[in-house]
Amino acid sequence: MITPAKPPELSAHPIVITLPVQWGDQDSFGHVNNVVYFRWMESARIEYFRQTGVGSTSNQGVGPILASIKCDFRRQLTYPDTLLVSASIASIGRTSMKMAHLVYSTANKAVAAEGDSVLVMFDYTNQRPLLIADDIRARIDTFEGRRA
Repeated sequence: MITPAKPPELSAHPIVITLPVQWGDQDSFGHVNNVVYFRWMESARIEYFRQTGVGSTSNQGVGPILASIKCDFRRQLTYPDTLLVSASIASIGRTSMKMAHLVYSTANKAVAAEGDSVLVMFDYTNQRPLLIADDIRARIDTFEGRRA
């Protein structure tokens, strides 16, 4: 599959993955079911963590956990289409970070959905939030181009 060029709407997002709309993603109304958008955002989120190493401490029982997610649907998507799904950390708090997502339809040449997710750095062994370490903050800021 040829990766489409990154449109200007996605230029501020360091992660953009390409995904096809599958025939089975559609519901009985003939458009992509709302649940599928969350899977697409998850795929971009996981790629973001893979490239930044944010989730690399998961073998030590520490890593991000999804606290909330939302999606604003802008237009219907149907098969066939190729999507560009982005991820970017918009802000970092003490124990949580907010990630922004865009779902861009190459068929429509437009943003089809916008999403936000809140992720908490979490100690899975002790079942409690953790402060986001300075090295993780630095990695994210560098990856986002906020620090040289």
